[in-house]
Amino acid sequence: MDNELFEKRKKLIFELMHDDMYVPMKEKELASFMQVSKAEREDFKKVLDALLSDGKIQLTAKGKYMKQDENILIGTFIGNARGFGFVEVEGREEDLYIPESMVNNAFHLDKVQVELLPGKRGKRQEAVVRKILEHGTRQLVGTYEKSENFGFVITDNGKIDSDIFIPKEWSKGAVNGHKVVVELTSYGDENHKPEGKIVEILGHIGDPGVDIMSIVRGFDLPMEFGEKVLNQAERVPDEVQDADMAGRMDLRDVQMVTIDGEDAKDLDDAVSVSKEGDFYELGVHIADVSNYVQENSALDWEALNRGTSVYLVDRVIPMLPHKLSNGICSLNQGVDRLALSCIMKIDGKGNVVDYQIAETVICVNRRMTYTSVKKILEDNDEAECKEYEELVPMFKLMEELAAILRKKRHGRGSIDFDFPESKIILDAEGHPIDIKPYERNVATKIIEDFMLIANETVAQHFYWLELPFVYRSHDNPDPEKIMKLSTFLNNFGYFIKMSQDEIHPKEVQKLLDKIEGTPEEMLISRLTLRSMKQAKYTVECNGHFGLACKYYCHFTSPIRRYPDLQIHRIIKEQLRGRLKEERIEHYSSKLPEVAKHSSETERRADEAERETDKLKKAEYMEAHIGEIFEGVISGITSWGVYVELPNTVEGLIHVSKLPGDYYYYDENTYEMVGQDTGKTYRLGEQIKICVDGVDRLDRTIDFSIPIL
Repeated sequence: MDNELFEKRKKLIFELMHDDMYVPMKEKELASFMQVSKAEREDFKKVLDALLSDGKIQLTAKGKYMKQDENILIGTFIGNARGFGFVEVEGREEDLYIPESMVNNAFHLDKVQVELLPGKRGKRQEAVVRKILEHGTRQLVGTYEKSENFGFVITDNGKIDSDIFIPKEWSKGAVNGHKVVVELTSYGDENHKPEGKIVEILGHIGDPGVDIMSIVRGFDLPMEFGEKVLNQAERVPDEVQDADMAGRMDLRDVQMVTIDGEDAKDLDDAVSVSKEGDFYELGVHIADVSNYVQENSALDWEALNRGTSVYLVDRVIPMLPHKLSNGICSLNQGVDRLALSCIMKIDGKGNVVDYQIAETVICVNRRMTYTSVKKILEDNDEAECKEYEELVPMFKLMEELAAILRKKRHGRGSIDFDFPESKIILDAEGHPIDIKPYERNVATKIIEDFMLIANETVAQHFYWLELPFVYRSHDNPDPEKIMKLSTFLNNFGYFIKMSQDEIHPKEVQKLLDKIEGTPEEMLISRLTLRSMKQAKYTVECNGHFGLACKYYCHFTSPIRRYPDLQIHRIIKEQLRGRLKEERIEHYSSKLPEVAKHSSETERRADEAERETDKLKKAEYMEAHIGEIFEGVISGITSWGVYVELPNTVEGLIHVSKLPGDYYYYDENTYEMVGQDTGKTYRLGEQIKICVDGVDRLDRTIDFSIPIL
């Protein structure tokens, strides 16, 4: 039985058992009821076993199959170094809290079956782990410590509450201070530590590059491409073939540019703008990666597995081999390239009044950088304007159109949280020498505005065609969190309007407009952002709360995001009239897993990027211990006050280091309050700090308040 049929059968049986009319049956009765032939019985049993393994159904003591008890849930165990844990259940808003005594040997990332308990920890539902269905952690990265007859690994993962015991014969010759990859051979129990064997020595903790490689391996990010994948990539031609251009719209005479950062090598979007009468014509031309990465090829499976390119502080881990991402799939200047183009006719109010989605062949006139375009449009730089003289009129039109699109988006309530990102400058050995906030400018905003409108247009088109598709969804915030935020805002004299426990994004945007430039701007912006949900990929078009739009997808980056590549295939099949019943059924079955996996790999990439940034920021601040800086309070918890410096470095003043009083955290006002003096520390407040210390292993920075 192929995978598609297998999944279809699982869904059918699951739905049957959740029907109110269903009566628990033994396997033979169930097979007979579903008219399963004798030849299919073995496959039928595999489907039942898979549903049992997933915890979707249960088998009674009398051998009858039925739906799972409502108090029994399946999820992923998230460990904590203090012994307790949480379980993430798909589709459930809040995680479940697992007290230390109820963990029952579950290990970080295990797939577990839990039973809900009557009690709650605060507002969080408690549960007990009843069964470990599948171990999710196979390997860990950590630092080796050697004893006489054995060793142990102190893991880098802060969610694991135990060291890993390493028998001497499985140490692979590791010495003190080696960063190692350990494969777990036992997950331990009440009386025994987890055990493992070292499968790779990454190098000594102080060796250049070992720190980043430890994070890469810790997140299980695939680095090298396999031989089969590379061989396939090598067979891809260096130039566009005539046969591939046949039947495409020829846009090689249309003036267009790419606009990217100076160091970008995979250029997957080009833009063109012209104006006729009162209407702008915006072309967003995206590399046709799907022409070279065929469905179900080795290249495709590898891209799906990776899900996304990962942009770390010192390297890029690409989704596709460089032969494609920097070569034939990159919209390099002056060469013919295949593209999927979304060409939009836009009026003076920013409305898309007509559009065309087409397979095209293009030739980019110039490879522009954000810096160059900014110099032309913002600085009126004479030398830059002369260098790109023939393009300057188009850049002016781009600026004009982007402003119109931004105004329209703002008018409907699109939210813009403009927190500074950082660019960490490294030397040749990977040591940080400077950290600068990365600021958006006119050029970055132009590209952002153009990509957004293209993504919306494509999503809306396919929504109304009622075809299987992958959307980018951002659900409405949790009403409870918004109510809590609303109560807090009232203390500052701000109000947000809600109706039937829901909030419109325009209300959030109005709030951000009101607080702009006020002392409490950062405080309220951060708390508002924390009230939002995380965007994800879905097969349903649920709308995008943050962008205040009904239809949204990711169409513009198929070199570095798998969902974009996936929908490019659907678009092309639809354009060619090949989306018949069989293909529609194929995508209906395949896309839910693609969306789920892509959301997971995106989160993994984001976490790895954050961890490498934190590591290099900690290393950078080692050279500044004892120095005094001015920053802004960016977070307050019961254990201390977080302060962010202008270069985006964040550190903690532990509550015990707050001078002159005993301080406690008031969670209603998000303040740290002195018990006797009444002195308060509030989010958004300017504060002078002294750098006390750095822990590179934990990637943390300690601050204190200097006595001046």
